[in-house]
Amino acid sequence: MASVKPSVPKGMRDFSPAEMVKRNYIFDTIKSVFRKYGYQQIETPTMENSATLMGKYGEEGDRLIFKVLNSGDYLAKTDEQLLAARNSNAVASSISEKALRYDLTVPFARYVVQHQNDITFPFKRFQVQPVWRADRPQKGRYREFYQCDADVVGSDSLLNEAEFILIYDEALSKLGLKDFSIKINNRKILAGIAEIIGKPELIVDMTVAIDKLDKIGLDGVVNELLTKGFTQTEIDQLEPVILLEGSNAEKLEKLKGILATSEVGLNGIAELEVIFKYLQSFQLNKATVELDITLARGLNYYTGAIFEVKTNETFMGSIGGGGRYDDLTGMFGLKGLTGAGISFGADRIYDVLEELKLFPETSNQTTRVLICPFDAEGEAYALPLLQQLRYQGTNAELYPAGAKIKKQLDYANNKSIPYVIVIGSDEIKSGLLTFKNMVTGEQQKLNGADILDAVAI
Repeated sequence: MASVKPSVPKGMRDFSPAEMVKRNYIFDTIKSVFRKYGYQQIETPTMENSATLMGKYGEEGDRLIFKVLNSGDYLAKTDEQLLAARNSNAVASSISEKALRYDLTVPFARYVVQHQNDITFPFKRFQVQPVWRADRPQKGRYREFYQCDADVVGSDSLLNEAEFILIYDEALSKLGLKDFSIKINNRKILAGIAEIIGKPELIVDMTVAIDKLDKIGLDGVVNELLTKGFTQTEIDQLEPVILLEGSNAEKLEKLKGILATSEVGLNGIAELEVIFKYLQSFQLNKATVELDITLARGLNYYTGAIFEVKTNETFMGSIGGGGRYDDLTGMFGLKGLTGAGISFGADRIYDVLEELKLFPETSNQTTRVLICPFDAEGEAYALPLLQQLRYQGTNAELYPAGAKIKKQLDYANNKSIPYVIVIGSDEIKSGLLTFKNMVTGEQQKLNGADILDAVAI
């Protein structure tokens, strides 16, 4: 049988030990902040029933869901006419009852409804798990990737939105970012703008167009609006809103005048004012909070405040986003349960930290000390010291006896192990071990107790 060249499916990746150290640094930092704000971790299965996922993400989303074939002879129960018609969508529903998780939000909604009698509301949960999308792979876009989500359901308090801003600020500051913007808008303000220009039915077209202002400029936005059925007069009404400038307070005051006749628009302004008032009680680390009227995000999904986070230190798309939704669990029959949530873009954050060289030089996830014995006698002598190192919380390895010392030192260099202890007959006789700093090259003779102190973190 011909050998098969090993590979992974397109859009999926292996992660080396060095990459996993960096990824875990991101995940652990974000998780620690989630917990600090009262969010508890849950996990949901890799697979959900197809009925749970289908129809929740729109037509395009449905096409990107990875379907899982039924076990056994999955064609045996399939209607012959369906097979003859060669309609893949119709056949798929009869041969596939399960699918890979497309995001963390819909499974979370399913979880809340299924476990509603066991949950204490407001329910604050976070999840850090992979999701799968049958998308075309390209740079920065994968078929398997991790999402880091935090959501609260069962509370309409706008303190939740203010705390999401604090969570972004604290987590990204801890990761070393020094200059990033948290953009905020409100779905109701956008609905009010569409209302006052007389085109409430075209709100999605309007916001999709103005959301592209950074990419295609004002002329590009105007041209797109004209093709979507807006008149030049209506666009003239929109322009001062799109180009709104000033501080957050000044923008809100201008919007109050523009949206004076729109009740829904004024409600959106009032909600943002409450969030900004909450923020006055806190001190942000590095974040700049900016009211951005052109921020849209999935409008058919969000119903209140919406967020997007961007770093100003390097060119990168959004590294986080989220917002308020009024009826997340309604899709599973539990009506009227409002919620809000945010997500961190872990893969993009990884690229930003790599580009800015913000990953720590050392980590407690890697080996800190390697013991290098000359022979079996040195190995036996080293075992109690190895146990003491691990007992005090130092990551330590013993290289099996028999290899040349050069090979052992090469092993330490290749794994970026900072400290090496060499044990030969001289060291055993004197009780003073050769202790080498692999970073500086400095070498000294120390007893076991002093070595334990030297490597303790």
